[in-house]
Amino acid sequence: MAEELENILSQLIQPDTAVIQQATVRLKQAFKDPAIIPALCAVMSGSQNPQIRQSASVMLRLRVKKHWKKISPEDRESLKAGVLQVFMQETEHTVQHSLSQLCAVMVKHETPDRWPALLQLLNESTKSSNPHDRQVGLLLLDKVLESNPEPFQPHYIQLLQLFHTVLQDLNNPTALYYCILTLTAMTAYTGTKEINQMRSLIPSLIVALRHLIKADQNQASKAMEVLNELMESEVSIIVPHVAEIVGFCLEVGSAATLTNSLRVKALSCIALLIKMKSKMVLKQKLLSPILLAIFPVLCAAPPPGEHDPEDEEDDSEDDTDNDNPKRCAAQIIDTMALHMPPEKLFEQLMPFIQAALTSENPYEKKGGLMCLAVLAEGCADHIRTKMLSSMLQTVCQSLSDTNQVVRSASLFALGQFSEHLQPEVSKYCEELMPLLLGYLSSLNQAKVGHVTKAFYALENFMENLGDGIEPYLPTLMDTMLSALNNAESLKIKELAVSSIGAIANAAKELLVPYFTPVIESLKSFLTATTEEMRSLQAQSLDTLSVLARTIGNDVFRPLAAECVQLGLNLTDTIDDPELRRCTYSLFSAVATVSPDCLTPHLTAITTIMLLALKSTEGITAHGEEDKTFVLLDDDDDDDEEVKDADHFLEDEPEVDVHDVAGFTVENSFIDEKENACDALGQIAYSTGAAFQCFLESSFQQVYEMRDFPHEDVRRAAFGAMGQFCRAQHRVWESIPTEENHLVLLKLLDVVLPCFVEAVRTETERQVVMGVLDTMNNVIKSCKEEAFKNPEHLKAVSHAIRDVLKKKTVCQDSGDEADDDDQQAEYDAMLLEYAGEGIPIVASSVPAGSFAPFLNDLLPLLMSKAKSTCSVAERSFSVGTIGEILQALVSVSGGQVVANKLSNRLLPVLVAGVRDSDPEVRNNGVFGLGCLAQATGPNGISDYPMMLSVFSNMLTKESDLRVIDNLCAALCRMIMTNVDAVPLEQVVPALVARLPLKEDFEENKTVYSCLALLYTHSPALIVTLMKPIVAASSHVLCTKDINEDVQHTLAMLMKEFSRHHSADFQAAVTSLPGEQQAKLSAAVSAS
Repeated sequence: MAEELENILSQLIQPDTAVIQQATVRLKQAFKDPAIIPALCAVMSGSQNPQIRQSASVMLRLRVKKHWKKISPEDRESLKAGVLQVFMQETEHTVQHSLSQLCAVMVKHETPDRWPALLQLLNESTKSSNPHDRQVGLLLLDKVLESNPEPFQPHYIQLLQLFHTVLQDLNNPTALYYCILTLTAMTAYTGTKEINQMRSLIPSLIVALRHLIKADQNQASKAMEVLNELMESEVSIIVPHVAEIVGFCLEVGSAATLTNSLRVKALSCIALLIKMKSKMVLKQKLLSPILLAIFPVLCAAPPPGEHDPEDEEDDSEDDTDNDNPKRCAAQIIDTMALHMPPEKLFEQLMPFIQAALTSENPYEKKGGLMCLAVLAEGCADHIRTKMLSSMLQTVCQSLSDTNQVVRSASLFALGQFSEHLQPEVSKYCEELMPLLLGYLSSLNQAKVGHVTKAFYALENFMENLGDGIEPYLPTLMDTMLSALNNAESLKIKELAVSSIGAIANAAKELLVPYFTPVIESLKSFLTATTEEMRSLQAQSLDTLSVLARTIGNDVFRPLAAECVQLGLNLTDTIDDPELRRCTYSLFSAVATVSPDCLTPHLTAITTIMLLALKSTEGITAHGEEDKTFVLLDDDDDDDEEVKDADHFLEDEPEVDVHDVAGFTVENSFIDEKENACDALGQIAYSTGAAFQCFLESSFQQVYEMRDFPHEDVRRAAFGAMGQFCRAQHRVWESIPTEENHLVLLKLLDVVLPCFVEAVRTETERQVVMGVLDTMNNVIKSCKEEAFKNPEHLKAVSHAIRDVLKKKTVCQDSGDEADDDDQQAEYDAMLLEYAGEGIPIVASSVPAGSFAPFLNDLLPLLMSKAKSTCSVAERSFSVGTIGEILQALVSVSGGQVVANKLSNRLLPVLVAGVRDSDPEVRNNGVFGLGCLAQATGPNGISDYPMMLSVFSNMLTKESDLRVIDNLCAALCRMIMTNVDAVPLEQVVPALVARLPLKEDFEENKTVYSCLALLYTHSPALIVTLMKPIVAASSHVLCTKDINEDVQHTLAMLMKEFSRHHSADFQAAVTSLPGEQQAKLSAAVSAS
């Protein structure tokens, strides 16, 4: 049979399709013969053609992988012996490679200890005095260990001793290469007993990598992954050698003579180290050498006659050249901003930036501007409060630079500022909008690449303007509609469609006059069928989703059903993940406006989205099987599929940097899965009972996504799980059956422990923030139902405590003690998300149940109120304490707990009231008012001191929000203990500061108090009727007035008109006409 098999295999490698098809039929027949295994072995060892030998070994591997148990014991033993013999005799590297992979699959079934001959061969070959034998032995070791790291764990100590020797063999780069790959595969599985040995290898490892770079840069680039693996799996191994590793990576990353791929690997190591161990980088004084090395990379000019990828003037979407050291240098600074205290970073970084910005060299200026741009996200508070004006001035001056490279960088910086430095940056609207509109006026003349950057800056700036966009709306919409109708470039049309979405986010119903022409354009794009329209169609769907959420329900509802049908038609006719992603967003948006339109189509919609979550499309295992052989094996009598990631197959071209655990996932499929999770959650919440029959299948599939390799998908999955809980709670409230209640409790029993586990063990800070936010929303919605299981209260409280103590995996607490109070802004933000949960939990359970946990949490909160802490921390601490006290007002046993805490909290709140920052003062005032309310009659003893503090503030305070909160705090004191407040002095001072100017939520507190005072001390209120009526009319004229406030005011005005008509009419007559009309209407309607 071996001869016939060789003949078939030789035909399979002929360049003739007909011959290949005939050979395939014969081969499938041959595979049914039990003698196939010995025959393949014979061909693998005896053929003179290396291609055929390799084909035989690949087929054997597929056979072994799927059908090992069906192979007779005799054939198994002869195969084990034969493959090792053939391996050592083989001279062709490609065949050795395939044979080593065959051994790797066999080890999966046999384990190393049941194949002693393999261990003996590895031992002898890797220690051989013959360099070639060592290379081949290390190749085999790499392949069998990479696919089976755990079964080899008992041999790790021995292997590390071997590596110590191999890494000295600097004249044998191939041996070095396979040695380092094996070490990379082992790292995640090493335990404490191997750590010291691993540490001692690091200096030799760096020397070996240096030699490998000289020998083969492609192999060196792959081998560099060992450093990332060491950091991610067991960072303590590298801690003693951090300076050495950083020095090596900077040396490689700065070397312009090396390949981009290798430089990017080195610079990525630096970024990862900063992300994981920023405190250690600062402690070992490595920030300065890192900046010294990467700033020249960031500011380097491209080779003569070339441009940086982002400055290319073509119309392509794909300008993302990941093998780009300059982009990596910017990412390092971005990572510093996200993970280092801004004060420490800016102190060392600003001299570099200033030198770059004042240079005559356009690429140095660009480097400085890129640096400012990437700082905006991580250091937003620092920039907003201390540097915004000067940084904006620099960027605006650069917008008129003679060099387009500089202008493009300044547009990018302005876009980043607009996205991350709100609301302060919007205050510069009058200066910035004319500049940006000037760019758009040259829309048709400029090249598309540059216009794209102008649109990016404009969009991000406009999106946050709110009503402030109104003066610019006619110009903006004329420009955009003109582009939709007249622009020749599809890219310009796409940019205009995207901008209309940004305008809608700001303008909301102000956009109604332009709605019809916009919708007509979008419809014409969405019904096109040509391939080049895809990107424009995706953007049109996104903008349609924004319009659904912003233009007003009454305006959009007539289109809702048509939009759903449009989305379904697109998903039926076009197989494109980006387009599907956008339809999910559209369905989600329609669900918020008109859920009934979605209900008939829920089966179709959920089916598409669940398929997207299940799909492995776009996920590539590293090194896929030769498709011919996969087809051959698919027809076997066993219908299992090849499921596990066969990432130990033939050497493939290097994959890109998005690689995770042996897989590469295309971004469009990641985005699709993320949007599918988000949309399922929103649709479940909006459609309520109609979604119930899809809840279980949707939940199961979303739950699977919580471990997905990409963090955005994990975050979205946790968000959707939270929405499913909120949706079920809503259903139970409207249909309060026992079955609905049980489904809710069952969901909460799965989801809350899942959230708590994620908070503790998730590595990505952004995901943990998302989980905390979702958990807070679930508890806010479900209230006491979330804690029906008593374990949940303990688990949630301890998770919050762990974050506040910086004990979770995503927090870089490490071994270094905090020697100061400074921290990265995003680290502080994580604490805030955790802290926000405390008052939410406090308002959901009886105070006595939560008190023991609250006692643990309060000291952690109070420690952030110290004067040495940042403004953001003090504001968070004092504000959260105020919200906890507010929560205690409305729960059983709250007054008892508040009184026990009063002496501890009072000094913190009073210090807050006296703070230099208005936001902290505001929170302090709010907290004191809530303390008075929560302590009830027992708090009267603190009233004289509190009134004295507030009286002083009223005369000195200039911040309008603080004054509003002073009024509300006084009202809380009056409503709680009316007889303990000198009303004759306090109430006129309070009324004189009405209406509230900024904190309109406190209108409810203030006007409820005035209504109470009217019943308690009517004579006093009547003497103040004129200013009270004036203030009330002002509130009644405001948009989006709270219904409770409107009712309270209307009833008070009605009392005035009924019992004090002359005074009331006199007060009303002195008002402007519009306010008079509003007052009359309110009184008549009540």
